[in-house]
Amino acid sequence: MKVLRYALKALLCVAGVFLIYLILGGLLPFVKAKKVDDDWAKAFDEEAFYGNGIGPDRAAVIEDSTDALDIRIQMFEQAKERIVLSTFSIKIDRVSEEVMASLLAAANRGVKVQLLIDGLSGGVDMKADPMYYAAGTHPNIEIRYYNIPNLLKPWTLNSQLHDKFVLIDDTCLLLGGRNTSNYFLGDYNSKVLSYDREIFVYNTAHSTDLTSESVMTELYEYFEHLWTLPYTTAVFDSIPFYKEERAETAEEHLAEVYQTMKEERPELFAEADYEAFTVPTNRISLITNPTNLGPKEPLLLYQLSSLMTSADERVFLQTPYAVLNRDMYTLLRTVAQTVPLFDMLLNSTSVGDNFMASSDYTFNRDKVLATGVTVHEYQGDHSTHNKSVLIDDDISVIGSFNFDMRSVYIDTESMLVVHGEEFNQLLEQEIFRMKEESLEVAEDGSYLPGRITPAELSSSRKLLFRITSVVFQLFRFLL
Repeated sequence: MKVLRYALKALLCVAGVFLIYLILGGLLPFVKAKKVDDDWAKAFDEEAFYGNGIGPDRAAVIEDSTDALDIRIQMFEQAKERIVLSTFSIKIDRVSEEVMASLLAAANRGVKVQLLIDGLSGGVDMKADPMYYAAGTHPNIEIRYYNIPNLLKPWTLNSQLHDKFVLIDDTCLLLGGRNTSNYFLGDYNSKVLSYDREIFVYNTAHSTDLTSESVMTELYEYFEHLWTLPYTTAVFDSIPFYKEERAETAEEHLAEVYQTMKEERPELFAEADYEAFTVPTNRISLITNPTNLGPKEPLLLYQLSSLMTSADERVFLQTPYAVLNRDMYTLLRTVAQTVPLFDMLLNSTSVGDNFMASSDYTFNRDKVLATGVTVHEYQGDHSTHNKSVLIDDDISVIGSFNFDMRSVYIDTESMLVVHGEEFNQLLEQEIFRMKEESLEVAEDGSYLPGRITPAELSSSRKLLFRITSVVFQLFRFLL
């Protein structure tokens, strides 16, 4: 018995040491925020975002969740050679079935399909479902995870792929904040839905020698970099023997889903006129974070900061959450002091769906207000997930980047910077429409009088926020 007790104590000791290693290894590398390399900063040229005359890329704002799903199906159907889909999360629901059914149909007609998903969320959300084996073993489809977390390297638990975009041949792209599920796309679950936004880009120079001038070239290069990283791993490329029959059934089901879509929404399978609903732009550029695992230099924030601080008249920032460190507070103060109009629109804690970010905002709300930015808190019926910036009347930014420390220093992120007055007006309309469902916050934290009623925060949630808003300060650099 003594030997057994000693063995048990030793085992508990080892488990305790490993738990401490996991906690410290997951936290300590991210405590100190990295700075942008001096040489990189010196080489940065803000003028590169501006174009002379009309460029090859036309663009539109995709605001409605149903439109967002429909245009994906339409894009997949138009593909002739290649489809790229990068997403933080894809689940097992009706939207994911429609997406996979469309991708499988494209692969059956000879289109090469590449899916890139975050390793942590993919492992949780996709659950090794037979549907993904049916797709992943198709000769024209390959599925890869960015960074499958390794418990022996606990810092990998925090490094996530947050990019969401679709590329079709050299013809068109879609990029923004929507993940691939009922929560963001379609109207299959309108009671539980997140508002979001994407930019659709049509390359008018496709299939010509001028196609290299489109932002699609930049995004393909970025995707190829992600796709070939040593910690990007192929998955669902072989079927376990005990899932073979279920995979066959899943493939048959996807074929039925595709046929149903063709019968019920035939307009998505007709020839698309992308020029009709897009507007011309002068230039569209891609900005991204580094792709290494672990803490990252804030390259995307640096570029965004440069554009914001050089504005002449206005900056309007929309973000789902605001979780800021000292450098980010300083940025807000600088913009507020140098730009005549500086507004920020984000979720009120009553409607926000990110509990940890709302907890942090509860604790640090006064610090945000003290920077001088005019804050508008959204009071609508659903949480917003929109990430956009308006700068003066000719620069617009849309993408996956939240104004929080995770997006700045930890995750991969991508945004498109659009130079063009017509697109700026389109984006302004959508942002200001949501502003109308928001309330401006006074310096003392109260709401200024408005035409809408503030959303109510339940008593239990208020009490919980009082506790979690303090506790989460210990590791807020991960939020």
